[in-house]
Amino acid sequence: MIVTPLAAESLGVRSVATYVECGQTRILIDPGALLAPSRFNLEPAEEEWDALRRANDRISAYATRASLIFVSHYHEDHFRHDPGLYAGRRVWAKDPKRHVSGRQAQRAERFWSALGPDAPLDAAEGRRLETVDAVLQASPPLSHGPDGTPLGYVVALTVEDRGEGARFVHASDVQGPLSAVAAAYLARQRPTLLYLSGAPAYLESQIGSDLVERGIEHLLRIIDQTGCRVILDHHALRDASYRERFRRLWETGRVDTAAGYLGEGDAPLEARRRELWTGRRKPPVPVRPSRARGAGAGQVADDDRRAATHFRPRSRGRVREG
Repeated sequence: MIVTPLAAESLGVRSVATYVECGQTRILIDPGALLAPSRFNLEPAEEEWDALRRANDRISAYATRASLIFVSHYHEDHFRHDPGLYAGRRVWAKDPKRHVSGRQAQRAERFWSALGPDAPLDAAEGRRLETVDAVLQASPPLSHGPDGTPLGYVVALTVEDRGEGARFVHASDVQGPLSAVAAAYLARQRPTLLYLSGAPAYLESQIGSDLVERGIEHLLRIIDQTGCRVILDHHALRDASYRERFRRLWETGRVDTAAGYLGEGDAPLEARRRELWTGRRKPPVPVRPSRARGAGAGQVADDDRRAATHFRPRSRGRVREG
């Protein structure tokens, strides 16, 4: 089995796009990438736009190899609206009618309407496929963060190599995992390699350290129970001090970033955006989402404070998905 991260925070963009090849079974997972339109009150630097162009080129190239495309949920850093990307391929995507609401539900409806007969489309939850080379198993809905979060649910994918017995689990935005239910599910999958979003430490001043610690403890427990290797990326790397904040995970010797897994140096450009703009004139106008395939349009929070509202319980009022 060959697992290739295509785009990630450690590679300069918001994404967990991944390509998995197991004999003739070839899967593209979460083929989306974007940039935060505003971070530290700054628009993306040119280095970030360059990284996004490279990420989109890689995703498009690997899509031509894939026989199946998997979409874990409908945040725009996890899928692409372009029907041409999916044409001629089987598609598993999160159910657009169950455990989905708000803007995700609207995007899901557009996505399912846009894909025609050229891309057979099935709801992913609980789906299983056995090929000569591999066994694919999609999870039930897992919380996008802590249990009860208004950010909704994601679907994880397990790919088992029939010959080697290796098990790769792509858990997308479980964020830690912060949910005890999600943590238990992932442990039961007995991964040899687990790829997931880390806890959102960049919001720690708003959501509290206990929540971040919960994600760290859950992942340490999964590693202890399964002995798996872990690719930790995405939300975790939006904090410039991620190396120190997640030190207990790195010290296991079992955890690395997507870039590290590829043998490259980390390039978390969003977390370094202030540095990238140092000595340059501050951008005079807001970012135009149309510059790069909808980057950030209507989905990424404008600043850390607004993003943190996603972790408030529903009882405190209606929460906008940003």
